[in-house]
Amino acid sequence: MNQRMNDPSDIPTRQIRAVYNKDTIRVYQAYGPSIAESLHFNGAFVEPPFKMTRMTWIKPSFLWMMYRCGWSYKDDGQRRVFAFDIKRDGFEWALANSCSSHPKGLTKTEARKLMDTHPVRVQWDPERDLHLNPLSHRSIQVGLSREAIQHYVHDWIVDFEEITDQAKKIYELVQTEEFAQANSLLPAEQPYPLPDELVAHVQASPVI
Repeated sequence: MNQRMNDPSDIPTRQIRAVYNKDTIRVYQAYGPSIAESLHFNGAFVEPPFKMTRMTWIKPSFLWMMYRCGWSYKDDGQRRVFAFDIKRDGFEWALANSCSSHPKGLTKTEARKLMDTHPVRVQWDPERDLHLNPLSHRSIQVGLSREAIQHYVHDWIVDFEEITDQAKKIYELVQTEEFAQANSLLPAEQPYPLPDELVAHVQASPVI
């Protein structure tokens, strides 16, 4: 069953949910025309127009991606939406080498040192419903910088596809209040199992 149809109140506060198989996990990103066309032409990220020096955020939640890009209508820089299937061991390496994007209980110097020694940022933001309203549980975002971007671009991506048309189709169904059909087109995201040490490290809710 598509987990989007389940009662949101049953979902733990910080649970990673994603489309995945034994080898890969699907994450989402949105880009402007230049990077989108380069992706299609080259079959990979190429610099330029992609910038390896800029942190790039990956999101396992389709609806959080839709919130971020406004169903691909938000601005020119996020008009083209892509799904990337990346290696699970790469995704888990990113989590293991992460720190919070907003570390608590640290001085500014301590927080900067923590960030300087971790190439990945993690933050938990309210998940969204079909209307892009916030829900009580949260969705993870993973920000990649430095060696993490190098791994992502050169080692982790197994496959990708543009899903802009799918995003627009679901948005049209929401606008016409055809919610059952819209839900049927959402990716079937399921709880993603993490090793206990990663659950603790990223402060996730355990998968039961």
